[in-house]
Amino acid sequence: MSERLRIAITKGRLLDQSVELFERVGLDCGPIRDPGRRLIHSLPNYPLDAVLAKAPDVITYVEHGVCDLGVVGKDTIAEYGGSFYEVLDLGYGRCRFALAAPKDRDFFAGYHGKTIASKYPVVARRYFERKGMDVRIIKIEGSVELAPLLGLSDGIVDIVETGSTLKENGLQVVEDILPVSARLIVNMACMKLRKAEIEDLAGRMEAALGKEGEKTV
Repeated sequence: MSERLRIAITKGRLLDQSVELFERVGLDCGPIRDPGRRLIHSLPNYPLDAVLAKAPDVITYVEHGVCDLGVVGKDTIAEYGGSFYEVLDLGYGRCRFALAAPKDRDFFAGYHGKTIASKYPVVARRYFERKGMDVRIIKIEGSVELAPLLGLSDGIVDIVETGSTLKENGLQVVEDILPVSARLIVNMACMKLRKAEIEDLAGRMEAALGKEGEKTV
């Protein structure tokens, strides 16, 4: 391989689980585990450099070709979109998008227009468009569960893992919208120009996961 591949990895929990996967593949992730002040981390035993980034930036870097591959959650893909190949469902970081509302109310009852609070307005809007419902969507950056408690919204669209936060705040899941997990994405041009190298790495990751991935190329 004449040049090193570059992968952007979402910071946080997905980073920890990605490092665990890479180490199962046999990659030396010491530079990622002990990054110091470096921003690009070169793995010593495989021609791969890792860039650690916020989830939306992972998509930006891959889409513009400054990174060949990326690891990012399906939640970010659903909200931000982009032009890239989604080649493998990595299976970790599992949760789901869901519509939630106060326990003592029938969300779909009545004829008045509904107001929805969400950190993911695009996902929320598409969900209600599929249902043929005209709703007002308010974007919230912090704890979205506050919105119905304060009377700002009738319900929320958010990421749900265990549902404990909803229960503690008097909310319940009305309907699941979309399952979420970490995905391996690839720049479209890089997939053509460096197909063998990318397929080698993706194949190693798939083998370590012990299951079939979602391939689109």
